[in-house]
Amino acid sequence: MAKAKKKVFSITKAVKANARERVGTLKSSFPLPTVKEKDAAKPKHKETLADLLDKTGEE
Repeated sequence: MAKAKKKVFSITKAVKANARERVGTLKSSFPLPTVKEKDAAKPKHKETLADLLDKTGEE
């Protein structure tokens, strides 16, 4: 049977654990948008001057 590995004390982990006890756990983060989602949000081509003039004329 293998010998159990000794746990090494880490100051960083101790500080974070202390903060979690006092403040609580953080909110879960939201996923970053993928490249495809970013591209889908942007228009493929800029609007032409004619298109812009037609829109302002309608309103």
